[in-house]
Order: sequence, then structure tokens, then C-alpha cells
Amino acid sequence: MNEKNKEGYIPNRKREIIKNFLIIFLIIMLILTFCSNTIMNKSLAEITTETATSGKLTERIRGSGLVESNQSYDVKIDGNKVIDTIMIKTGQEVKKDDVLFTIGTEESEELETAEDSLIELELEYQKALLVTPEDYSAENQAISNARDDLNAAIEKRNNAMANSGTAQQALYNYNSNQNELLRKTKILEKLQSTIIAIDSDNYSSASVEYTGDLVFLYNAYITAETDYNSAYQLYTTMLTGKPSEMPTVENTSENDENQSSETIQERVQTDNSYEIESIKADMEAKEEIRNNALNDYNNAKYDIRNDLMNQLYSIENDIDYLNTQITNYQATQGTGATMTVEDYDEEIRLKQQALETLIAELNKSKSENDLLTKTNMLEIDAKKKEVDKMKEKIEKLKEKSEITEIKSKYNGIVSSINVKAGEETVPDMPLAVIDIADEGYTVELTVDAEKAKKIKKGIEAEVVNNWNGDITAVLTDIKNDTKAGSKNRILTFSVTGDVSTGTMIDLSIPCGNGNYDTIVPKSAVYKDSKGSFVLMVNSKSSPLGNRYFAERVDVEVLASDEISSAVQGGITSGDYIITTASKPVKPKDQVRMKDN
Repeated sequence: MNEKNKEGYIPNRKREIIKNFLIIFLIIMLILTFCSNTIMNKSLAEITTETATSGKLTERIRGSGLVESNQSYDVKIDGNKVIDTIMIKTGQEVKKDDVLFTIGTEESEELETAEDSLIELELEYQKALLVTPEDYSAENQAISNARDDLNAAIEKRNNAMANSGTAQQALYNYNSNQNELLRKTKILEKLQSTIIAIDSDNYSSASVEYTGDLVFLYNAYITAETDYNSAYQLYTTMLTGKPSEMPTVENTSENDENQSSETIQERVQTDNSYEIESIKADMEAKEEIRNNALNDYNNAKYDIRNDLMNQLYSIENDIDYLNTQITNYQATQGTGATMTVEDYDEEIRLKQQALETLIAELNKSKSENDLLTKTNMLEIDAKKKEVDKMKEKIEKLKEKSEITEIKSKYNGIVSSINVKAGEETVPDMPLAVIDIADEGYTVELTVDAEKAKKIKKGIEAEVVNNWNGDITAVLTDIKNDTKAGSKNRILTFSVTGDVSTGTMIDLSIPCGNGNYDTIVPKSAVYKDSKGSFVLMVNSKSSPLGNRYFAERVDVEVLASDEISSAVQGGITSGDYIITTASKPVKPKDQVRMKDN
């Protein structure tokens, strides 16, 4: 190759290399352009959509309530007993005559038998003491006298034992009456102070548990009275050119009245835009508010005072009765010293000791003891030991308790147990509460008054948490909510099936069918501080294809069932609504459709 050809070859080769580089670069850029759309799509939230439809929808009211028994009874026992065994559990079904509890009592057949045996042993012992040796008439007479004293003491002791239960019960009733008198006296003082406070409209000394809403109603009336006085003064000032003098309520201070008058004068002098008719209308409106507030306060005041007076009369009667019972006890039992069984036992012991001493002295005085005397003394000692042994046995038996069974009076379900094993009962304390199953159960729900208009008595509600499928709930009553200011309604359902008191059930009540233009999945409706909304899919064209964006559309929920909601707003039937997403989606976010 000559020099000229070599010079021409080099520039051509350079151009070829540059051209190849440009082609490779363009190919790489084209690949990146097509791949970028795929890469971006992978980073977007993947969504699932459903189409808004139109048609029928059954609206439902949902709520939860506690099941309550229509009738129950309290399991009670008389006196103070110790709970030995609890044979039931809460929620357990029981039949009539099933054993519920076993309790301890102070008496038993074994104890009674032992006491009878003691009487016989003491009698045999006394008989053994009656054996006297011959030719000891004086000593025998002393022994006989001591024996008579002992028998008299034993008879007194037995009589005291027979009457001990009555005396103990009387003492127990006396102490109970004293405690009840103290409690009712405190209640009486509270009722009296509250009635005085109501009569004087000064509630500083009233008991808050008896005043109810009176303080609130009284303050509302005072406020309304003050507003009306201000409006009345402004109106009379506009008519006459000077403030009007009118009485104020007790809580309005002289300083506040002066400030109010000065303020009114300034308003009249500086603001000529007030119209007399407008001010008059304002005054009349505030007068009506004042009158209504006063009427509400007086009505509540009348009702509460009447109720408190009824309670006062009842408490006074109870106090009179308790004072009578206490006075009767003090008159019959409260004076004079009476001997207890223990005192008689000590007297018997001393008299028996005296008798035994006489016998011992007699034996010492004998110069000779024949076999009969020795035999009698041995028998006396044996009887004495038997008596002492039996006394010890009786004391041990008294420390024990016989097991007594408490049985159910009805078939039912145990709703609560109020005692524990080992605890001591008190009179009239319910050991347990049993719901009478045959009387049925009810549950109550509080709902909005407008929703309550859509349902009728007799409708059957669906029990959502009816796992066994045997619970039914039928609407039996619709009544007003008695809470002050409430516009709600209370729905009462009759419940049957496998339920018990305290069970929480979730109810879904059908309210009827309706045709709606736009129905969307219930899960697609969201709610925030601005209200309810759905996320709708909007598509935009681009050189690389359609792109999809989430758009917020505010809606009003008209009705709902378990799955769908009827709405109205900026969507129509056929629009695509986002139901689920692979990650959180906000309005205006770009998203990608899930591949079908």
C-alpha cells in the first residue's frame, strides 16, 4: 500500500469506530427506556379494584349487649355459718335439689349423743357418791346435803344450757339493731340536710348522692335570669333613655350589676345601630329561656324533694322500730347480773369438789375400810374419769362442724358466686345468684332514634358471634332512652339458646331493602376527619402506555350491610374503586393494576 492510500485509510477507520459507538449507545439508551417503565412499575403499589354497581342493599343496625336473666333468685342461709365446700362454678347449669354448698353448723348428732352420755355418766357418778358406809350418819348427812347442792347446781346449769341459744340470739339481734340504728341515723341526717338545702336553694350542705341534677338546673336558671335582666335593662334604657331598676337573683353581686349597667350605657351611647324591636325580641327570647329554666328547676326540685321526704318518713319509721327493739332488750336483758353456763359449770365443780372433800374426810376418819367401801371408791374414781373424758370429747366436738348441704330450689344457671371456701356468712348475704333458665334471657341495645324507625317488633336479629348456631334473638320492645337529653331508643331482645347472664353477644338487625344508584365494597370506604371517602382509579395516557393514579372521592354512606355500602358523591356505577393494595396508597399516588 502506497503512502497516499495509507493517509486515506486512517480517517475512514476513525469514522467507522465513532459510528459503531453511536449505534451501541443508542441501543443501550433504547433498552434503558423500555426497562425503566418496568422498573418503575415494580416500585409502585399493586392494587385490586372492583367496579361500583347499582341495585338492592339490605341495611343493618349492629350493636353489642350483655345478656341478662329475666328472673333470678339469691341463695341465702340464716345465721353465721362457715362455707365448707363450693360444689358449683359460675356458668354451670344446675337442677332443682342439686347440692350447691356444704356449710358448718354448731350442732351434730354425735355432739348430742355425747351430751346425753355425759348426763348419764354424771348421774351414775352421783349414784356412786350416794353409797355411804354404815354408822357414819353425820358425815353421810353432810355428803347428802352437798349432793343436793350439786344436783341443784346441775339443774340450774341444764336450764341455763337450754336457754343459752335464746339469750345469744337476743344479744345478736340487739347488736345488729344498734349497728342498723347508727347507719340509718346517718342517712336521716343526710336526708334532712339535703331537704333543708333544697328549700333554701343553698346546696353547700347537701349530699350529692341525693341532689341529682338540681345544682346544674339551678345554675342554669341563675345564668338565664342574669341574661334576661341584662336584656330587660337594655330594652328599658332604649325606651326611656335611662337604665331600669329591677330585682336580681341572689347570686348577682352589686359590683356585677353596676358593671352591667355601665356596659349597657356605653353600648347605647356609642352604638346607634340597635333597633328597639330587635332588642325587645332578644329580651323576650331570654325571658322564655329564663322561664323554661325556672320551670325545669322547680319540677326537678319538686320531684326530688318528694322522693327525699318519702325516704325520710321511711327512715324515721325504721329508726322508731329499732329504738323500740333496743329499749325492749335493755328492759329485759340489759340490767342485773345473770350467770352463764360457764358460771354454773364452775359452781358445779366447786360443789362437786366440796362433796368429794367430804367423802375423802369420811374415808380418812374411818379406822377400817371394808371391801365394799373400797369398791365404791374405785367406782367413783372411774366414773369421775369417764365424766372428765366425756367432757373433753364434748369440747372437741364443739370445735368441729357438721356438714350441712345447701340445695338449689330451681333449675337454672349459676350467674355469680359471692363467697369462698372457709369464709363465714352473714344473715341475708346471697351466697350465689342463679338465673332461672325457664324464665328466659334478654339483651338491650341503644340505637339512634332514626335507625329505630326502620325496624319493628318481632324481627329476628342475627347473632354474629353465634358460634354453635343455637342462639336466637327476637325484638320484643322499643322504648325511649331515659337518660337526660338522650334522643336514642332502647331495643329489647328476647334471647334463647346456649347463653348465660353476663354473656356479650353481637347483633346484626336487618332494616329492610332499598335500591341505590352506587354500591361499593364496604372495605373500600374509609373515614377521616373530613368524612367518608373512597379511592377511585384514574388513567392517563403516556408514550409508554397508560398510567394509573389514585383519586380521593368524598362520599356519603347511605346504607351498609355486611359486605357492601350504598354511597352518593362523585362516583357512579361503573367506576373502578380500589379495594386492596400491596402497600399504603394516598390520593394522587401512582399505582399499578394487579395482573389478572
